[in-house]
Amino acid sequence: MSAPTEHSTLLPPSQHTPRDGQNGAGRHKESRLSLITRIIIWGTLTLVFAVGLILLLGFKHVLSDKFHSLFGGLSKDPMTAALTVLDKAPIIDGHIDLPVLTRALYANNVTAIDLESPMPQHVDIPRLRKGKVGAFFWSVYMECPLPEDEDNDFLTPTWSVRDTLEQIDVARGLIDKYPDTFQLATGTEDIRAAIHDGKIASLLGVEGGHQLGNSLAVLRQYYALGVRYVTLTHTCHNAFADSCGFLPGIIPFHGGLSALGQTLIDEMNRLGVLVDLSHTSDATAAQALAHSKAPVIWSHSSARAIHDVPRNVPDYILRMIGTGEDQKDAVVMVNFAPFFIAPPGKANIEAVADHIVHIALIAGKEHVGLGSDYDGIGTVPEGLEDVSKYPALIAELYKRGWNKYELAGLAGGNLLRVFKGAEKVSRELQAAGQQPAYDLYSKRKDIPRVEF
Repeated sequence: MSAPTEHSTLLPPSQHTPRDGQNGAGRHKESRLSLITRIIIWGTLTLVFAVGLILLLGFKHVLSDKFHSLFGGLSKDPMTAALTVLDKAPIIDGHIDLPVLTRALYANNVTAIDLESPMPQHVDIPRLRKGKVGAFFWSVYMECPLPEDEDNDFLTPTWSVRDTLEQIDVARGLIDKYPDTFQLATGTEDIRAAIHDGKIASLLGVEGGHQLGNSLAVLRQYYALGVRYVTLTHTCHNAFADSCGFLPGIIPFHGGLSALGQTLIDEMNRLGVLVDLSHTSDATAAQALAHSKAPVIWSHSSARAIHDVPRNVPDYILRMIGTGEDQKDAVVMVNFAPFFIAPPGKANIEAVADHIVHIALIAGKEHVGLGSDYDGIGTVPEGLEDVSKYPALIAELYKRGWNKYELAGLAGGNLLRVFKGAEKVSRELQAAGQQPAYDLYSKRKDIPRVEF
């Protein structure tokens, strides 16, 4: 049997070949009917497209959530919208004090802690998952020396370095204890990889320059253990910089950064350790913004214009943040502590959102984030009782008109950008040959002064 060809009867008859018994008039009538059919079909499709376009552009508020989501939009329901955003861009919190809690309640005994069950304060694994947390900085903190125990040279011996190492140990112990939940992260790629794998990226931050023991060498050892930010001060001054104190504040000592404080920032820039300006005086913050080559953070601070306390950032400092001339890229991660948010009894989720909106108004939406201070505060704002409530805050900002990109930046994208900028500066400085700084605190008496 011969193979079929393009003229084989197994194929449909050619459009130009008359069928058996069909004359020219029949073919003309069939052509007219085919044309009318095509006109009807295309007219109907055009009408449907036009109606759909009108609905999408002019009446999207009446469309169902499922239909609207097909076009990349968010639900009109704020909570549904918030959860949609956080599924793609989970929370990165700049400051959680879980290690402090484990010291106070469990004597740093990791085996005695069950993070899969309800914990006594604000943080545990079920609530972290419910709150759509993708990463957070575990704050490793020890309190400042008592004022009556400290001298003006900052040389009074303390156990701060030992206790900080214990805090690092307990944080890393808990991270290792729950490998299906937590993953140690030391950079932006680690954060992205952990989130991609469904884990919570866990970073370490030292909350106070007094925990360095006046030593740049201690900074380097903390870095080797995974620390990726250092808060220049806590509530006390130290050999590096002035603090803002607590309430109502304290008298300046250095007038901002000391000479050693400037060198500390240089070394942090070289290593890729984020400079954290929470707790610093206004002068320290302004000088650090001008001196640092890398972007900086406020890991847990709010807006002074909304609530006037020293721990919050004033507008003139916020205006120094940005990418313009004489500005520095930064992110201010808003604190939830009620006494930094509003007058007594008035701290709620709306008040926290007011701080976010104000910082965004002055510095820009790309320069604000979240640094709750959970587990380090005794009380919480109404509506933000624990880490499970982050979606409610994102929903509040959505109600105020923030779009999905701005919400994703607030949730964690802004912090990632700043951190990546600090990593870039570190690579550039090391590639240019910048060597580690071995400057000694000038008032130390235990090491001989040697000229090289």
